[in-house]
Amino acid sequence: MLELLVGNMPLALLIAGLVLMGLEAISPGAHLIVIGVALVGAGLIGVLVPLTLSPIVLAALTLAIGVGAAYVYREFDFYGGKGTAQTSDSSSLAGATGYVTETVTAREGQVKLEEGGFSPYYSARSTGGTIEEGEEVIVLDPGGGNVLTVEALGSIGEDEIDRALAEGADDADDTDTNDENAPSEPEAETETEKSS
Repeated sequence: MLELLVGNMPLALLIAGLVLMGLEAISPGAHLIVIGVALVGAGLIGVLVPLTLSPIVLAALTLAIGVGAAYVYREFDFYGGKGTAQTSDSSSLAGATGYVTETVTAREGQVKLEEGGFSPYYSARSTGGTIEEGEEVIVLDPGGGNVLTVEALGSIGEDEIDRALAEGADDADDTDTNDENAPSEPEAETETEKSS
């Protein structure tokens, strides 16, 4: 039995790899694809090379192909996003920005959000007034994800933080101006000037 398995090791690796790849197709994100590709690669090389490869050579091939598959898997991020999460619920849309694709009024309109998930187009209503097509907006209330309440970014006034930052910048400018206009201190006499 053992001789039969060792003699057909490349075929066994190929079958095991295909099974793991099939399981990955059923359950994406389980990371079985890396191991499956490594086993399939080593199994294919073992089947296609007419020489009988030892289990040690097959193990080394599996390891080398697995390292390459892991690099490709991580580099190209086939499941998308490079680690960025997609919208999981409507509350995550609050504060998202985008632009108007159909003029938004208090009764109708549509926006496209920059981080809007699979389908970034949403029905939208304004809090007051009309927001023209192409204007940038921010989501104030996700409204359950069906209809968003948005406001034009240009119409949002200053808040307490903006006023404090502006005040701090004005104070810094005043300090710099005062330093430039302040009379300079007289230079101290040097030793040679005192002795003469």
